[in-house]
Amino acid sequence: MSAARELKLELSRTTRAWTPARSRMNRWAAAALGRRGKGREIAVRVVAADESRELNKRWRGKDKPTNVLSFPAPAALAHATSRGAAARDGALPLGDLVICAQVVREESGRDGKDLEAHWAHMIVHGTLHLAGYDHETGERDRMKMERREIAVLRSFGYGNPYL
Repeated sequence: MSAARELKLELSRTTRAWTPARSRMNRWAAAALGRRGKGREIAVRVVAADESRELNKRWRGKDKPTNVLSFPAPAALAHATSRGAAARDGALPLGDLVICAQVVREESGRDGKDLEAHWAHMIVHGTLHLAGYDHETGERDRMKMERREIAVLRSFGYGNPYL
């Protein structure tokens, strides 16, 4: 399989905080998407708490930093995708994730979770949002998303993040 057909994950950091390797994030996101990830691209931006707070306030009306924000690619791009339009390097953008390393680290410590496992959960969770999953639209959708998250994380040897 050519590299252009696999999920591509672009990573940028605006903080020096620890993050898993880009290759690990790419594997987690690819597993979350399954076949839907072929030929797609995700951008992950790791930020400090102040930038996370600013974005969370602007886009969700919540004046505090958060662990992960998901920004799906515009509908116009999704429409172009269905018509066979190509993006740079042959990968079509699925969307962007913004992850606050400080919040992820604090949650991990507070909840007694392994830090890398919590990072995996944030990547999987955010990626599923980019794919159209939404846990805030009702109990059925929440359960569907959580089941997918648990299965993907289990495939990497991580426990159920909801326990």
